[in-house]
Amino acid sequence: MTRIAVLGGGSWGVALAQLCAVQGHETVIWARSSEAVAAINDTHRSRYLPDIALHPALVASTDMAAIGTARAILAVVPAQAARGILEQVAQYLAPGTPLILCQKGVERGTLALPHQVTRCAAPGHPLAVLTGPSFAADVATGLPTAVTIAAETMALATDLRDILATPTFRPYPTDDLIGSQVGGAVKNVLAIACGIVVARGMGESARAALVARGFAEMSRLAQAMGGRPETVAGLSGLGDLVLTCASAQSRNFLLGLSLGKRAKEDSGNTVEGAASAAGTVALGQRHGVDMPISGTVAAIVEGRLSVDDAIDALLQRPLPEGE
Repeated sequence: MTRIAVLGGGSWGVALAQLCAVQGHETVIWARSSEAVAAINDTHRSRYLPDIALHPALVASTDMAAIGTARAILAVVPAQAARGILEQVAQYLAPGTPLILCQKGVERGTLALPHQVTRCAAPGHPLAVLTGPSFAADVATGLPTAVTIAAETMALATDLRDILATPTFRPYPTDDLIGSQVGGAVKNVLAIACGIVVARGMGESARAALVARGFAEMSRLAQAMGGRPETVAGLSGLGDLVLTCASAQSRNFLLGLSLGKRAKEDSGNTVEGAASAAGTVALGQRHGVDMPISGTVAAIVEGRLSVDDAIDALLQRPLPEGE
């Protein structure tokens, strides 16, 4: 039996903890909320996945010391909060404990990707990233899902794949940390744009065009930062983009819908695309990559541009010479 700790009691954290517990791993969730912890321990339920009965062996705690003996840590915390939480966690970790980062985004201010944040906040630990097209409810109920597990070495990625894999949850290993994380960050921003397109009734042709041109932005940025084209064209880039831009299960897509309807709704969940939009565009500027769709989303989210003006601005851009 392998002991696994999950940092974060939101829907994705609970889903991954359920995945591990069902496999027979000894699994503990750390969460800030005593109410969330009590619900998991007392009723085997989470308000984020209310229709799913959690494995009876799954336990939760508000005490970070509970994660100290874990074989691996799944860090499922928002990108903007990760640095502070990981700095606290570091004192409890045994030397050499791998950290598997499950957040997607760009840290505001520093423009750091999750693995770069973690190297500063919890230095000396092997790092991996779990990313790709997956919804929490699908994973928690055992529906077929394929994801990317990226690590600093293929040996580490393969080792962690073997810990997490089930017949229906299939992590594909890579050592391209940059490409896999850029895909995850940019797709969230583009999903907001797709939600706006749908809310405004602009049609499926417009959504398809946005996904294709958004994918071009993602690819250019990833390659400019050292990521590999095949990574971005795989599960962590194109795969995740297609899923997030096509389903109302996506928090980012839902935010776009509400923005397009001029009625911003609060689901109580973190919307990583909104938090990372400006940072993603700034990364593009740093690396000389033009990102008009992402830049437009950032301006809308920050209230610098109305949805109507944003649509007009994109449609009035000069026609390109080629794709």
